[in-house]
Amino acid sequence: MSETDKVKKKDTFQKILDKVEVVGNKLPQPVTLFFILMGVVLLLSWIFGGVSVPKPGTGGATGVPQDFIVVENLLTKDGIQRIFTSMVNVFATFPPLGLVLVVMLGIGVAEHTGMIAVALKVFVSKVPKVTITFFLVVAGMLSSVAADAGYVVLIPMGAAIFMGMGRHPLAGIAAAFAGVSGGFGANILPTGLDPMIAAFTEPAANLIDPDYTVNPLSNWLLMAVSVPLVGIAGTWVTEKILVPRLGEYHPEGGMLIEETSNEVTPRERKALKWSMISVLVVLALVAATIIPSNGLLRGDINPVTGNPSMQPFYNSLVPIMFIIFFVAGLVYGILSKTIKNDKDVSDMTAKSMSTMGLYIVIAFVAAQFVAYFNWSNLGSVLAVKGSDGLNAIGFTGIPLLVAFILIASLVNLIMGSASAKWALLAPIFVPMLMLMGYSPEVTQAAYRIGDSYSNILTPLLPYFPLVIVFAQKYDKSAGIGTLISMMLPYAIAFMIARIPMFVIWIWLGLPLGIEGPIYYEGAAQTSHSIEMQETATEEISQNTFYIEEDAD
Repeated sequence: MSETDKVKKKDTFQKILDKVEVVGNKLPQPVTLFFILMGVVLLLSWIFGGVSVPKPGTGGATGVPQDFIVVENLLTKDGIQRIFTSMVNVFATFPPLGLVLVVMLGIGVAEHTGMIAVALKVFVSKVPKVTITFFLVVAGMLSSVAADAGYVVLIPMGAAIFMGMGRHPLAGIAAAFAGVSGGFGANILPTGLDPMIAAFTEPAANLIDPDYTVNPLSNWLLMAVSVPLVGIAGTWVTEKILVPRLGEYHPEGGMLIEETSNEVTPRERKALKWSMISVLVVLALVAATIIPSNGLLRGDINPVTGNPSMQPFYNSLVPIMFIIFFVAGLVYGILSKTIKNDKDVSDMTAKSMSTMGLYIVIAFVAAQFVAYFNWSNLGSVLAVKGSDGLNAIGFTGIPLLVAFILIASLVNLIMGSASAKWALLAPIFVPMLMLMGYSPEVTQAAYRIGDSYSNILTPLLPYFPLVIVFAQKYDKSAGIGTLISMMLPYAIAFMIARIPMFVIWIWLGLPLGIEGPIYYEGAAQTSHSIEMQETATEEISQNTFYIEEDAD
């Protein structure tokens, strides 16, 4: 391909992204959009109310009584009462809301004292630009150890890092968002997602093999190796597509970012030094609560590892992050003289909350929409219907696995919860692929890949509105189309990187993780047992028929 053809191809792709942005930004504002979606869900629940599908994992040879998933009409008397009586609680218990506000209290102090800005100046002055992009994407993936805290901390930090480098802050937001959400599940460290997903895989496997167990770390190796691969893909998209497309950043005043602003005064360096020391002290105190087996943040004995559970620590990560940012900002502010009294601290936290006003409004309507969608069971019915359609195609082996990844990524656009989707899909695909000779761990890994790269494309992701709010801090016109057009190249790149890697991994027969085999050795025996059971059932039926005939 000549250079001219490459330029034309690049121009064509950029035009497609521009068109996506224009069309997307013509959609209503997020608050209005969620109001419209709420109405659509209510209407669909009325139209399809009563439609049902068999619940996966029930009926037939499962030994579990047949159950059904039914679309609930929310426009009945009971439905309307539920909407009104639950409205406040739905908003108050919306998971992203509390997490965002708590962490932002700590970040507000660290930001308004100037600590974060100075720390970023020192950081960017030491590290090459491309390396920063790579580590930003990787840090996004690793942040899943802290549940959803990466959305709140890392994405705005990505914007600040890029802006400090004299680059467009939206590129930093996109790179961090790609790692946090598009690389979801890929991590070199175990996370709370591992045991949660395995908890649904094992019962699905038991439908075929009652004695089968699934190790929570059975996908760990595949997920760990995915980290550098996704990091490279994210870096390439950022540097080769997004940064050139966004161009230079012009703040509201119309002036370019001055790179000379990276100078740090001696007082700021001293304050930053002691601020970092305070962080180390806090981390040491945290370590003292988790390293001893009877530590304050250790739980009951984990039956898998035989050690006390780390779950209390995982559940405490958001408050810990709040304390780290608050203490670091407080120490920096006192030593740099940006904090003179306790009123300054209160004002900084209040100022931080004032910037979250739009997000709080969006969170209110988004929480109601998510609740309506879950109550109606529309997403669950669509997931089962899509799975049945895939099963009817007649794919087998690796083509079925790849098709399953694509189906999971499409279902991911309408269902945000990883556990809810897997609870529906596991009882269908885990037994199906076990009978084809593939282990439950393989099916689980395929699902985890599908449940990743499409996250960054759906406005139904609970944190999608938050990312738009972050983007609007630097570009007031940024909307849904802006974000989707930025994230589409990442989604395509991650899909192209992770699916072939998964196929090659299976072809080579590499272990997926700890006790993570590729093949299910009991497949032939299980199939034979099923055939014998069917034959025995037929013989019993025939014998019953002969007995009844003789009786007549």
